[in-house]
Formats: sequence, structure tokens, C-alpha cells
Amino acid sequence: MEILLSLSIALLAGLGLSRLTKLWNLPAVTAYLVAGILIGPFCLGRLGIPGLGFTSEANVNSFSIISEVALGFIALAMGNEFRLQDLKKIGKQAVVVAVLQAVMATVLVDAALIGLHFIIPDKLPLSAAITLGAVAAATAPAATLMIVKQYKASGPVTRMLLPVVALDDVVGLVLFAVSFGIAKALEHGTVDVFSVVVDPLVEVFCSLALGVLLGLLFHFTERFFHSRSKRLAISVCFTFLAVALSMLTFKIGPVTVGFSSLLVCMVLGTVFCNMCDFSEELMDRLDRWTAPLMVLFFVISGAGLDIAVFANWEVVAIGVVFILVRSFGKILGAGVSSKMVKCEPTVQKYLGITLLPQAGVALGMSLTAMTLGPSGMVVRNIALFAVLIYELAGPLLTKIALDKAGEISEKELAPRKKAMQEAKKAKQESGDRKGT
Repeated sequence: MEILLSLSIALLAGLGLSRLTKLWNLPAVTAYLVAGILIGPFCLGRLGIPGLGFTSEANVNSFSIISEVALGFIALAMGNEFRLQDLKKIGKQAVVVAVLQAVMATVLVDAALIGLHFIIPDKLPLSAAITLGAVAAATAPAATLMIVKQYKASGPVTRMLLPVVALDDVVGLVLFAVSFGIAKALEHGTVDVFSVVVDPLVEVFCSLALGVLLGLLFHFTERFFHSRSKRLAISVCFTFLAVALSMLTFKIGPVTVGFSSLLVCMVLGTVFCNMCDFSEELMDRLDRWTAPLMVLFFVISGAGLDIAVFANWEVVAIGVVFILVRSFGKILGAGVSSKMVKCEPTVQKYLGITLLPQAGVALGMSLTAMTLGPSGMVVRNIALFAVLIYELAGPLLTKIALDKAGEISEKELAPRKKAMQEAKKAKQESGDRKGT
């Protein structure tokens, strides 16, 4: 009963707050995250009433399967954007931009935090500084995709944004594996070549292979079902299967074989959408089916944000440096790389701002980093602080950037904006009548 009660309250809180934020023309994602904070362990959850919100961090973590599955559907939708006819036009550009902006963010954050390490070595260990540089590369595909869908954004920036965000996390995973390997070597005094070089490459290769295999099997199975409901059920089935298989890890000699669920589901969606002629229609139905799941995902993410990090001024100070330098690196990297590959002027100007949101992937990296010991705890706290800020401000900045780029129509934008315009017009008409 408590589980269902918690989920129903999470849905009600997220949907209810989205009605309020719509009055201020804020993205629904922001409403869901704030709703999560309000019913989380630091607000409503403090009452300690089981089922009434989330009472503890452990309680929030008990719903992690929802987050895992939601990320699987998000990655599947991202993969659906990788259609061959579109990739022929922007494929090379997307790869260059994704790699260079991620590397730029990592290099600049590394440089800033390593410099900060020499000023306050007891507060920011060198291993933590290097690890945080790789965490900076990750972008949140969930918030970005939600904004694009909510406002039905369309144009050069949106077409470049989706594949770049998808590829960004692949680059981020490789950068993190290398940086984390170096950090472990600094902590323990030994360099493990397999964990620094081999394991991340094996993870990427195995994820690609598993995604292709599941995509082919998905396409083959789908042909035996013709009703919309059964095809939808098969789509859900293969997404669940992809997420489940991605949780497997095992060792072959000194090599650790693992999978990235984001990458597996992304490739699954890519293979399927390029082989199936009705994939777009099926994805539209899948989006409607997963709508409540996405609300729960963001509310639970909000509940998991640890606002206690604000109580530590050192975490706040380091976190502010991390946020400012990462933001500068993302914007500069995206601008320079998109100019290098001759993207449209609006892409060069606005793409970097849309790459600021950060969430699940960064938090996953920070959890892995906790195996470093005290240095890992520093990484975890800084990542929590950054995610809290980015998740609340990032979606709004993405919406503003897409609006400035002219890729959100007036129809999708603004009940409040429209209401203000109508009120202004009514006032003018009233004044005109009084004048006559």
C-alpha cells in the first residue's frame, strides 16, 4: 500500500505543480523536480509518515527501478532520432560537436579544479578534481528531450541537439573511465591499464553489440504482431529486456565486461527506426504510454536531490567553480566546434546553452567515484550540488535558447504570454472607448 500511495502522491504533486508553473511559462520538468524536493526527505518526508512522500534517501532509492526503466525509454526515443537520412546531413557535424564540447568542458574543469587543489589541497584532493572533470562532460538527455517534446521544438538547433546529447554521454562515459582510472592510480599508487583503457572500450563495444542484436530481434518479432496494442506491448517488452541485460557485469580474466543501459537502448532505437517503416508511429504511441512514467522519473529525481549540501560552504564554493567553468566549457566548446564544421549561425550561438542540464549520468558517475573513499565523497557532494542547480535552471535555459533560436512556435509557448497580450489589447481597446 505504501508504495502505491507514494507513487500516487508523486504523480499528483508533479502534475499539480506543473499547472502552477505553466502560469509563469516555466517548463514542466522544473515543476516535477521542485515537486520531488517538496515531497522528499527534506520537506514533507520529514514528517516520517510512510507513504506520504519520500521519508528518507533509502526510501527514494527503493524506487530506482522506475528511474532505470524511464532512462531506458528516454534513450530509446533518442535513438529514434538517428535516422540514416538525417545522419547523412548532420552525422559528421554531430560527432565533431559532441566530442569537442565534452572534451572542452572536461579540460577546463580539470584545469580549474586542479588549480583550486593547490590552493585548498585538504578540501579538494587531486583525485577528486580529475574525476570531477570527467563528470562535467555528461549532459542530461531526459530533461532535454522533455523540453523538445513539450514545446514541439523544430529547427537546426533541435536537429543538432538530440544526436549531440546522445553522443555526449558516450564520450562522457569514456572520459570518466579514463579519468577515474587515473584517480584510482593516484589514490592507490598503482596504474591499472585495464580499468583505464580496456574496460571503457569493452563497455562501449559490448553495449553497441547488444543494442544491435536486440534491435534486430525487436524488428523480427514485431512483424508477427499487427494490432497497435500488441506492437506497443512488444516495444515495452524489449525496452525492459534491454535495461535488464544492461545491468549484467562479469569478468573475463582481468577485463570487466559491463554495459551502459543508455547506449544499449539508444542503439536499440536506432536499429529499429531504420529498419521498420512504422517506427515513428509506434514511438508516438509509446511516448503517450510512458508519460506518467516520465513524471515519476523527474519527481523521484527531485526527491533524491540532497539540499543538505548547501549547509557546507566549501562544497558550495567548489560547486560554484565547477558550475561556472563547466557551463563556459560547454558553451565555448559547442560554439567553436559547430563553427568549425560550418553549422547554421543559430546552432553556433545557442547549442551550448541547451547542453547545460545534468542529472542521472553524472550522479551515476559520482556513485562510482565513492569507491575512492574520502575523495569520492567530495566528488559525490559536488555532483549533487551541481545537479541540483542544473536540473532547476537547465530546462528553463534550454527552453529560452530554443525560443531565441526561433524553434518554438508561439502556439506552443505561452498561455501566460498570450494572456498578457490579450490583457494589454483589452486595456488598449478600453482606453480607446473611453477616449471616444
